[in-house]
Amino acid sequence: MRDFRKRNVWKKAHHFTLQVYRITKNFHSDERFGLTVQLL
Repeated sequence: MRDFRKRNVWKKAHHFTLQVYRITKNFHSDERFGLTVQLL
C-alpha cells in the first residue's frame, strides 16, 4: 500500500488543517471551544 501522505486528498486535508490552526491560534479559549463543539 502506498504512503497515505502522498495522496492528494490527504495533502489537501492537511493543508486545510494547518490553515485552521493558524487562523484560530489567537482566538480566545471559549471561541475555540465553541468551534470544536460545532465540528464534532
